Amino acid sequence: MTATPDGGIAAIAMQLLPFVGIFVLFYFLLIRPQQKRAKEHAALIGAIKRGDEVTLSNGMIGKVTRVEDDKAMVEIAQGVNVAVVKAMISDVRNRTAVAANDSPPPAKPVATRAKTTRAKV
Repeated sequence: MTATPDGGIAAIAMQLLPFVGIFVLFYFLLIRPQQKRAKEHAALIGAIKRGDEVTLSNGMIGKVTRVEDDKAMVEIAQGVNVAVVKAMISDVRNRTAVAANDSPPPAKPVATRAKTTRAKV
């Protein structure tokens, strides 16, 4: 005698459930964060203006001297301007931020009160 398979549709659904779970996991851990970073980078590139200090994808740091539709002129040394595709700009550096290896500006000295001595009774 042969046993009849039971389950049918339910068995197929149970076999496909791990694949669906893995796809959902990949979506939330890989695909969605990458799309968010791509949108942030596009907004960063769209907001580039003359005078911004930028970091290029090869690690060079320079100041934007001219902005066009798809490229920008970046001054990497005094009198040395390079035409750069805007997509190759990896970061816009804030001129007022303190660099990682620099110490913050010294704090203002706090006024201290003179110590008073009490007479012992």
